Amino acid sequence: MTALTKYARLESGGIWRPGGEAQRRDVVVSFGDATLVISDTAGRPLTHWSLPAVDRTNPGTRPAIYSPDIDGGDETLEIEDDTMIEAVETVRRSLARSRPRPGRLRWVGLGLSALAVIALAVFWLPGAITRQTLNVVPLSKRSEIGATLLGHVQALTGPVCRTPQGRQALSRLQTRVLGTGFAGQIVILPSGLAGPIYLPGGIIALNRSAVEDPEDPAVTAGHVVAAAATVRVQDPLEPLLRQAGLRATLRLLTTGDLPPGTLNDYAEVVVAARPPAVPDEEMVPTFGNALVPTTPYAYAVDLTGETVLGLIEADPMAGREVPQILSDGDWVALQGICGQ
Repeated sequence: MTALTKYARLESGGIWRPGGEAQRRDVVVSFGDATLVISDTAGRPLTHWSLPAVDRTNPGTRPAIYSPDIDGGDETLEIEDDTMIEAVETVRRSLARSRPRPGRLRWVGLGLSALAVIALAVFWLPGAITRQTLNVVPLSKRSEIGATLLGHVQALTGPVCRTPQGRQALSRLQTRVLGTGFAGQIVILPSGLAGPIYLPGGIIALNRSAVEDPEDPAVTAGHVVAAAATVRVQDPLEPLLRQAGLRATLRLLTTGDLPPGTLNDYAEVVVAARPPAVPDEEMVPTFGNALVPTTPYAYAVDLTGETVLGLIEADPMAGREVPQILSDGDWVALQGICGQ
């Protein structure tokens, strides 16, 4: 896309507030592929906002205040730089008009890999091409794909639930279950998902029922761990490439871009898809590493316990003290993250 290419290297300062009661932080704002990338002053990405979903809450006023969805949630970004404001507005308008986006990302070192894959493609080996693509797509690109895909998913499910207290509780759950080094994020969607999904870039999306229905936070933690365990059996980018086809996969491999409409089309597939089955021998160690019991989650999946007997019998926390998953206050806040 012409506008996005023009501003590809543009950066500016900003002030980011992750929630209504959270402390405001100085950040660096830059562009991704149809995303707005918010990083700390050391250059570590804090979050990606899908540009098609970004809303300006104070048109015509400085500093410009943006929110990651049309509901104008409590998460905000203030920008004073006139050039960056003009760039954000220009790119958002261009995305809204759905103009084709020529690939702008050129990955250093992909030339030889692309030539080798094209040589194999003489015999049309889509499996080899897909594996090669999965091996070279960097985390930054996966994060951009995941954030953009989440924007399209929200068009089908409704916007991400984000009450201030609920978001803080969800952040603490993420740290408790996935650790401080987890580079992705957990989001709660109001409806529509057939089951928990793990999007490229480490975005774990759960239905609101996963936090509202259980009486024990260990069940919700189990849904998070189970979603995280799916990467043991399937790269989350792989089903997207299978759906997109060989031509789209080659375009991603050689230009770093997917054809227009690919992620919008795939959003309908991922919302209706069931998560890939994870064998007990892969699932149990993931729960053990997270210090989360498998038994509460197993009975939430099957009340009789018959189809999840392996998870119950091999519970890695059986006979051990389970560290607190959430305080009572955080659990109540998390259950209300989607509001009334």
